[in-house]
Amino acid sequence: MSIQMIIVCLYVVFLFGVSFYFKRRADKNPMEYLFAGRNLNTVLVAFNVAGLAVGAASTVGVAENATQVGIAAGWYNAAWSFGAVLMGLLAAGKYRTLKCSTIPELFERCYDTRGRIVSLLGLVLILLCITSLQYVAGGAILSTLMPEIFSMQGGMLMSAVVFISITVVGGLWSSGTSHILSVLLIYGGTTFSMFKVLQREGGFTAMQNALPPAAFDWFSPLGGLGMAVILAWMLVMASQAITAQGTVQIACSAKDAKTARNGFILAGILIFPIGFVSAILGLAAKVQFPGLNPTMALPQIVMSLDPLTSGLTLAALWAADVSTACTILLGAGTILAQDVYKRFINPQVSSAKFLRVNRWIILLVGVGTLWIAFNAAGILKTMMIGLSLTTAFTIVFLFTIFAPGLCRRSSAFYTTLVGIAGLVIWQLVPAVRFLPHVIYFEWIICLATFLLIAVFDSVPIRNPASTVPEEPSEAMVLEPHA
Repeated sequence: MSIQMIIVCLYVVFLFGVSFYFKRRADKNPMEYLFAGRNLNTVLVAFNVAGLAVGAASTVGVAENATQVGIAAGWYNAAWSFGAVLMGLLAAGKYRTLKCSTIPELFERCYDTRGRIVSLLGLVLILLCITSLQYVAGGAILSTLMPEIFSMQGGMLMSAVVFISITVVGGLWSSGTSHILSVLLIYGGTTFSMFKVLQREGGFTAMQNALPPAAFDWFSPLGGLGMAVILAWMLVMASQAITAQGTVQIACSAKDAKTARNGFILAGILIFPIGFVSAILGLAAKVQFPGLNPTMALPQIVMSLDPLTSGLTLAALWAADVSTACTILLGAGTILAQDVYKRFINPQVSSAKFLRVNRWIILLVGVGTLWIAFNAAGILKTMMIGLSLTTAFTIVFLFTIFAPGLCRRSSAFYTTLVGIAGLVIWQLVPAVRFLPHVIYFEWIICLATFLLIAVFDSVPIRNPASTVPEEPSEAMVLEPHA
């Protein structure tokens, strides 16, 4: 067995050890399993958010994109950083104060049941998209590490088995705690590999001279992207950071509003640099392996280093997958269990059964997303399209908190419905693609819809402050909402 494989196996053993260590605590009740008892401190909030952000798209996906647009691909993580800071300043504390579980739950509290159902549909689509991409990156890493054992599809299957098992066993306590090691491993491994590669290739100047001629400078801040695309990424990440279930769940798991706010701001600082590090490694792969499949760029360039460095870095890349996949799977379980099973199928479910239902849902979602993973093309492109759907949720949330006078009972339903329809139209009707990115289209149509509803509908929403449950926070999961 190779040194690289031994290191990755040891990391997997550690992850399972953490999961089983926290299993007893997670088994107490759904609040402990899904929200870590709403007791995460600032550091755990920050590392959970960073672990969620620095996944397949932020490492393997950025390196893949860098082979096409240059070092500017690193702006993906900078956009994530911007979104995390904005979430901390505007929304994280609000979520914790409102004692939310999910965006659909908040929409039903303030709007109506239709708003809950349509937002549930949109968020599930997003979660399925993001989860599937973690398997793609995991497959790329394992098939590079052990080509004699794993094909790309086999590596994806193995990744799914590990990711699902860890999440099902330990919940947010285990994934939250393991995020600390994962993030440290990601930064240490990729940064060390970058310096080793630069030393081997003769520095940035030598790399630039070895890259093929292009219509842009490979090391230009804007590269082959342009400002319109970078601003689009900022909009996408600001939208998803404020309303995607993964970030909402972490904010709701903080000790208090101040902890949630500070944790997200710290996370923004942690997230920023790793994208540019991954982009540099992607460009190095383009130099050394000109005909390489772009998705394999990061794993392949890492494997070209010495066994210890490559082993640690591949474990780091897999750590990136684990950290994101576990949080997203947990978010999918929370939404489907809380907003479908608990709300509409079995409102009187016991605490013990509800915990079992959550685990079964996570298992089924994890298996189901494998099909999407086998058909995904282009990690970063697919991710950005899926996350654009959070625009509708973000508009509704921001108006609900900061301008409730403009909100109407039907606002959540129609704004979200238009957002979903807009994304479908963008994909199927090329004639509507008159803007440089779908996120601009989403913001225009969703904002216009929301403001038109304020004109034609006269029924106001319920005040968010008046909808905060009086029961202890554990009742948020264990008790149904009217």
